[in-house]
Amino acid sequence: MDFVLLIQAILIGIFCYLGSVSSPWLMGVSGGYYVVGRPLVAGLIVGLILGDITTGIILGVAVQAAFIATISTGGTQNSEITYAAYGGIALGILTKAEPGVTVTLSVGIGALGLILHNVMMVTNSAWNKRADRAAEAGDARGIILNNAFYPQIVNFLLRVVPVALAIYFGQGFVTKALDVIPADVTQIMNVLGGLLPALGIALLMNLLIKDKFQLIFFLAGFVIIAFIVQNMIALTVIACLIAYVIYLGAGSSNHTETEDEVI
Repeated sequence: MDFVLLIQAILIGIFCYLGSVSSPWLMGVSGGYYVVGRPLVAGLIVGLILGDITTGIILGVAVQAAFIATISTGGTQNSEITYAAYGGIALGILTKAEPGVTVTLSVGIGALGLILHNVMMVTNSAWNKRADRAAEAGDARGIILNNAFYPQIVNFLLRVVPVALAIYFGQGFVTKALDVIPADVTQIMNVLGGLLPALGIALLMNLLIKDKFQLIFFLAGFVIIAFIVQNMIALTVIACLIAYVIYLGAGSSNHTETEDEVI
């Protein structure tokens, strides 16, 4: 038994739990789901645990782009992002998979994780009934246990155990599978997986871009990063300055229109 890998797998599973939408320990969703639960942050954490920060961040960027426009409308989800992030990125690092293949693994693990997430929600409904009965009986201890303690045990077990087992036992399975699969099929998986980040960015643009003229800024950013300034931080600073100038211009225009209406 590889005890080092087992400990690493358990640690990754714990961070998967801390980054879940139902975990309260990191300031709720503010520090958990929306920070630790993001694939980009998960890539850094998994890279630190497995000793390959560079690969972790690279894979985290790829998975983050694929899920960048994921939203939970009315509580519905098409994938569980924390399972996808920690399980997929960890297996991608351990098996030395290409980013596209890692994204494909993450999407599959996220779909399976969504089933476990729904199991947790169904299970927790039983604790709600017990909490109601405790409230009717005036049992303060029962209210606390059924609202805060027991549901977190279920959430912890349904995240740490499956993710740790998937990483510990899945490493060999995925490695053997990638070795057996023909190179052409692996290349197809890599290409198709590489399209998912593009799809995620396209979905995000569909949410953010309200007027067609705004596509000019996206195309300008693409050209600048591809041919002029190959530094994301520098481009971000330039974009912020341009956005601020446009904001000031829009404010001045609205102020002038208001004065004309008054006159």
